[in-house]
Amino acid sequence: MTKEELILLVSEKLKMVRTEAGYTQDKMASVIGVSKKTLVQIEKGRMEAGWTTVVAVCALFRHSETLMNSFGGEPLEVLEVVAREDVDYRKEKTLGGKIWWKEVNKDDGFILQQNIITHHFRILDEDYYRIYSTFDENQAKQRMNELLSQQDLQ
Repeated sequence: MTKEELILLVSEKLKMVRTEAGYTQDKMASVIGVSKKTLVQIEKGRMEAGWTTVVAVCALFRHSETLMNSFGGEPLEVLEVVAREDVDYRKEKTLGGKIWWKEVNKDDGFILQQNIITHHFRILDEDYYRIYSTFDENQAKQRMNELLSQQDLQ
């Protein structure tokens, strides 16, 4: 997923997120830091949200079912991977990938998974803490091999 695809997806889902939250257009505009006119234009598909608006929506509405179903999990994780291109050493507990994830590889306490919706990859440790995320399959496999090599040295 690219930054542009993420912007488009959030722009398309913004009205549903607002409705799910029970916000009026005035309230939603105030919460995410745009004018009501801008919000209306985004909701009608006449313009796309800006990057800072997308970041605000993903952060402030991270528990939105609309966003979670659109991203196949945590919106902030996808946002972070897109913004930083790949993420390493992010120690955040996950649920282990029971819903939106398929296991690509499991070896020596590490699990490489791919999200079935966004297709990004992540590596979890044996306690299901996320330690790496990327959209690049080769980078994910390379990082998995590095972690396994480090494990062998210990």
